[in-house]
Amino acid sequence: MTDEIYRKLARHLDSLPGGFPPTESGVELRILRRLFSPDEAGLAVYLTLLPEEPSAVAQRAKIPLEDAAKRLEEMATKGLIFRMESEGKSPRYMAAQFVIGIWEYHVNDLDPELIRDTNEYFPILFAQRGWKEVPPLRTIPVGRSLTPEVEVLPYERAEEIVRSQDRFLVAPCICRREHAMTGKSCGRPEEICLVFGAGADYYRRNGLGRMIDREEALELLKKAEETGLVLQPSNSQRAVNICCCCGCCCQILKAMKAYPKPAELVSSPFVASLDVETCVGCGTCVERCQMEALRLDNDVAALDAERCIGCGLCVSTCPTDSLALIRKPKGEQREVPRNVMEAFLKRSKARGNQGPPGS
Repeated sequence: MTDEIYRKLARHLDSLPGGFPPTESGVELRILRRLFSPDEAGLAVYLTLLPEEPSAVAQRAKIPLEDAAKRLEEMATKGLIFRMESEGKSPRYMAAQFVIGIWEYHVNDLDPELIRDTNEYFPILFAQRGWKEVPPLRTIPVGRSLTPEVEVLPYERAEEIVRSQDRFLVAPCICRREHAMTGKSCGRPEEICLVFGAGADYYRRNGLGRMIDREEALELLKKAEETGLVLQPSNSQRAVNICCCCGCCCQILKAMKAYPKPAELVSSPFVASLDVETCVGCGTCVERCQMEALRLDNDVAALDAERCIGCGLCVSTCPTDSLALIRKPKGEQREVPRNVMEAFLKRSKARGNQGPPGS
């Protein structure tokens, strides 16, 4: 009976846009057993992607309102579901996807077994239908790689994304933390990923990060560029976060890196261009590239554009300005959803679903 509860939760999570596909080994069920008690798993299946007050969940689950309110708050505090709060209103609760969501909400209580199981599961999760068509994150250039000649929309510029927000939180990067816990730290900053708005409120209440002001958020973008981190906001014009990622730890970038042509997977309107005539072969770009799109060939840089994800890390430190970002042809630029809910709908349809539960 207990196993069936976890299978039911797995099917429910798989019905969400981010997916939670089954495996032959059953590793996805092991993950759920580590995170959810049977009672929590049984209640989680009644939540949708629409934020609701406890009364609506209680009615569907056929349990007393007081019981539902208490259990939902406990589950939100444990990072199993998402809580939304508005001043003067009761908290509302909604389902959390496994990634990006439940996994990241456990940054403070990782253990070797959970890390092992999740790393076994990530390749299966990222290979599923829908992630290639509508990625959960997109890539935007670091600020210093952009020139006035290049057309850049506001939601393609990290600084503009930050300036458009009103609440800011910095959280630890779960990918670099899990690698550090298993003795594989790359030494790059851990406390650097940005969360905005309602997400910042949730992270603050759950003790997953600290609130900061706009100026510190902008300084963290500079720190990310200096330390060679790729900027990956949520795949929507109204971004809810900016992850600062490295190709050695980030599970999404690692999946891209293993693919022969990462440019086909990434949601980015830019690609690097190289002027070999002015290149002095210093090798800085080779060290900075997170996708191995650059190499030295006869003491001159060589660029594989099919591996370029348009992050601009090579451009901002080229001493001879031999590298630049250019906009891809219009037909090669992925459409960026207007908001998170539109992204959910597009990913659901790409996975063959009519739409996320509750839409």
